[in-house]
Amino acid sequence: MKIKYLVTGGAGFIGSNYVHRLLNRGEQVLIYDNLSRGGAARNLEWLNQEHGENSFGLIVGDVRDSTGMNEAAAEVDVIVHLAGQVAVTTSVTNPREDFEANAIGTFNMLEAARLSGRNPIVIYASTNKVYGGMEEVALVEEPTRWRYRDLANGCPETQPMDFHSPYGCSKGAGDQYVRDYARIYGLPTVVMRQSCIYGPRQFGIEDQGWVAWFIIAAVMGRPLTIYGDGKQVRDILHVDDLLDAYDRAIERISVAAGQVYNIGGGPGNVMSVWTEFRPKLEQLLGASIEVARADWRPGDQRVFYADISKAERELGWKPKVGVDEGVQKLFEWVKQNRALF
Repeated sequence: MKIKYLVTGGAGFIGSNYVHRLLNRGEQVLIYDNLSRGGAARNLEWLNQEHGENSFGLIVGDVRDSTGMNEAAAEVDVIVHLAGQVAVTTSVTNPREDFEANAIGTFNMLEAARLSGRNPIVIYASTNKVYGGMEEVALVEEPTRWRYRDLANGCPETQPMDFHSPYGCSKGAGDQYVRDYARIYGLPTVVMRQSCIYGPRQFGIEDQGWVAWFIIAAVMGRPLTIYGDGKQVRDILHVDDLLDAYDRAIERISVAAGQVYNIGGGPGNVMSVWTEFRPKLEQLLGASIEVARADWRPGDQRVFYADISKAERELGWKPKVGVDEGVQKLFEWVKQNRALF
């Protein structure tokens, strides 16, 4: 019997990659997306080319529409909730839109799941931004990066939450609602606190998807601005590894239900956003890259890399694609698809 998946935001970067994977293994998939992102139409065209017309269902709808969400979730077994507003900077300039898309949209999704009567599995794409600036955590400055002084394995799920920026607040509200619907209603929900995800089909822009944006700008000769000192560190995770985590959580839902997992590259896949990324990118490009400099942006952490040991222990998951391999793969994809940019 086929499992029916509902993927909100299924025309986006992560969503289209997951839909592609699900269709490859013969699953029934329904995409719910308002198609507001720049790459959405291109991703849908790609899915149709890869799998054929009518290979998946599509509802052009908004997660802020509770009636639409109820209809979409009425007959599904798994909901992967990826839709929402995704950029910190956008949330600062338009906090109401951010709140409605992320907090109310997630609430609508949960209510749709509960009211369906089918008790579907819910995978929620949360963010490491729920941990805030972590100002109380001691840092050490090294020649090319910042690092945690004491958190050798990175930030654990037990780190106190401290929502920074409207984006952190709206995603954090969704994070906690998803957790509580498991406690109060018995809905099998799983929260994935994701780090920097990158990979093909990512049409990165300056304020979201920085790995892809830097590569796209370098290949296309577009201006680049580095905010802060460029030594800020992130753990990056290739989208294929993220999708493996989704699959593992669904397969092991008896363990994963009601749980929160950090899903990132972990301490083995960290990179400073410019002082360490720049030489990798210049080597791939075969040329030097000139950049402009600007002050730190609101909510920008000097360091974040996740302790992913809980996911490894409970889900049997860990990243397979290393930084160098993943960055080269994305660079080659951008070069081969210049017409898309």
